[in-house]
Amino acid sequence: MHKSLLIVPLLFCATPAFAQEAPPPAFQLPPELTDPAAAMKLARTMQALSTALLNIRVGDMRAAIEGRESTPAEREITVGDIVRQKDPNFDRDVQRQVATVGPKIQRSMRAINRALPELMRDVDDAQRSLDRAVSNLPDPNYPRR
Repeated sequence: MHKSLLIVPLLFCATPAFAQEAPPPAFQLPPELTDPAAAMKLARTMQALSTALLNIRVGDMRAAIEGRESTPAEREITVGDIVRQKDPNFDRDVQRQVATVGPKIQRSMRAINRALPELMRDVDDAQRSLDRAVSNLPDPNYPRR
């Protein structure tokens, strides 16, 4: 009997609070950016781009900068050839660095995904602060006396 006396008033009070909408889900990066396969695809694309950049022929330009005509052998010189002259381990170093890109991208995306909700809250707080500050500015069209 005593329990029913406590429960009945609770049924009548604060029922609109139970009908409130659920809070919106936390903001997250799109799945394409958090997918490990997408990170690996990006790493392969970066490897292809670096290879393409290393294969650009620059012999003609080098000769033109020096103010002379290029020889047939110079026309075949690439960016990679010039870099390899200075660093014989260049190809191995580039391959090692490119191999670590995929996991680094995956870790970065996970870190961004974890930090994003707080960042979005901070942006919302800043927006509200700016709105309050702007609402307190005097109206430039208000007549002066």
